[in-house]
Amino acid sequence: MTDAPDDIVLVEVADAVATVTLNRPEARNALNKALRKALYTTLRDLDARDDVAAIVLTGADPAFCAGIDLKELAAGGDLGDPAEAREGGGRPGPFPEVDVPVIGAVNGVAVTGGFEVALACDYLVASERARFADTHARVGIMPGWGLTVRLAEAVGVRRAKELSTTGNFLDAETALQWGLVNHVVPHDELIPFAQQLARDTASVDRAAVRRMLRTYDEQQLVDGAEAWRIEAAATRDWQGRGIDHDEIERRRQQVVARGRTQL
Repeated sequence: MTDAPDDIVLVEVADAVATVTLNRPEARNALNKALRKALYTTLRDLDARDDVAAIVLTGADPAFCAGIDLKELAAGGDLGDPAEAREGGGRPGPFPEVDVPVIGAVNGVAVTGGFEVALACDYLVASERARFADTHARVGIMPGWGLTVRLAEAVGVRRAKELSTTGNFLDAETALQWGLVNHVVPHDELIPFAQQLARDTASVDRAAVRRMLRTYDEQQLVDGAEAWRIEAAATRDWQGRGIDHDEIERRRQQVVARGRTQL
């Protein structure tokens, strides 16, 4: 295992999968300035590595992330600009613009800024112990990492408004029913389950995965017919590079064989 500076973020890479762990368990992985910077730079550096095809992001038990470190804030710290670490613009958020998929493995509470970290992932797997809450309004601050956009996309605007205006916690099973998370698994199975999904992703053509994710992200910024045009343009660009028919046949046979093991 290799560690980010000061061990505040732990990184392990195996089988083309990077497992990243927020490591301030004594503070429930609250996002002080050092952790915000370390998370950003860690994901940026992993995205540039040829031996990483997918990332699993989790927190050191017992929490996923308790949000912005309010003790640091109360002592005179600042929230920073919503795009404080972003290089070259783009949507604000806790992550850099990465091309590899990021799977959130939510092992405990994901609160306020920690909820925004979870929402920044491409999709989520939750432990039975996972809990989600947006307490921005209760604390008296506003979200700056896209929560009002991403939460509404995930669960619908009415449910998002309920969560944001009550500050109530959402349990894992309800999060699954609402479409916030893709899976709920026993706590001890969370990381192996998420890593297997990441290995499944790593077994797919990497350029195709990255282009597919970019298409989804581009579509989220537009409405209706424009989203269809974005997909059509991506397809024309992809196919314009040429098609290796022998390679397509080889992969088709692999897909058929793999499908038989999953049915």
